[in-house]
Amino acid sequence: MAAKKKKGPLKNLAAGRPPVLHRPKSMSRTATKAIINKHHLLQKRKRQAIAKGDKAEVAIIDAEIEALGGLERYQEASLQGQRHDRGGDSSRVLMQWLKSTFSPQKPDSSRRLRMLEVGALSTQNACSKSGHFDIVRIDLKSQEEGILEQDFMERPLPRDESERFDIISLSLVLNFVPEAKGRGDMLRRTTQFLRAPGRYIDSPGLAASFPSLFLVLPAPCVTNSRYLDEERLVAIMESLGYTMAESKTSQRLVYYLWRRVRVCKGPGTVFPKKEVRSGSSRNNFAVVLS
Repeated sequence: MAAKKKKGPLKNLAAGRPPVLHRPKSMSRTATKAIINKHHLLQKRKRQAIAKGDKAEVAIIDAEIEALGGLERYQEASLQGQRHDRGGDSSRVLMQWLKSTFSPQKPDSSRRLRMLEVGALSTQNACSKSGHFDIVRIDLKSQEEGILEQDFMERPLPRDESERFDIISLSLVLNFVPEAKGRGDMLRRTTQFLRAPGRYIDSPGLAASFPSLFLVLPAPCVTNSRYLDEERLVAIMESLGYTMAESKTSQRLVYYLWRRVRVCKGPGTVFPKKEVRSGSSRNNFAVVLS
């Protein structure tokens, strides 16, 4: 009987850890929606408690969030929402829009475009598999190897053009920012990470789509908000130097591709919180540029 081989010592702590991503058991659409909605509600209550300076209430809410599973559970629900039978990977819409821009053959590494994917949940989405992008993926809580654990609002600004990106993806990220002003700040900050519009002057195909911002939101944020409709969103984005290149509305989501057409200098136009629709059934999603 052969002797069992003795295992050697672990090289480092990481070598002995299980994989970061544990694929959750499938959740029903109802359960997925309930977790996401509950998480958003608790975050809203927490913001209100912080504004009041009620530390005891903040602690209670934090305990409720932890009992719900914290950010990890929210991300599991979000991953379930990316299943094909529930609308699937949102980047498939982006790749469909860019189909005529790219040739069928995958480019070599020197010709791939740079993408920054904020709120990345997977390294296996349509953009990743396309072969047309070198992707930097970041998220507040990394779910797998290849995703950097980082807050976009704290990411160091690019030092030069080589550190900027051709496209930024904000898919179901902006709606998770707790305050209306914070959402405006995030949209404004995207312009600091994108390359200048004139870079693609010798490539009309690329110039029609890049540099750009891929933005995905729950449809009610735009279709049923008291403070935001598509007309106001267009005005906000245009004030930041963007123009709408593509849009799509499904039952659950709204998709936009915003092309950066100019570099804005100075403070720009102010967009306060302003009612654009009345009615008790409206939600309070808003974007503020101050």
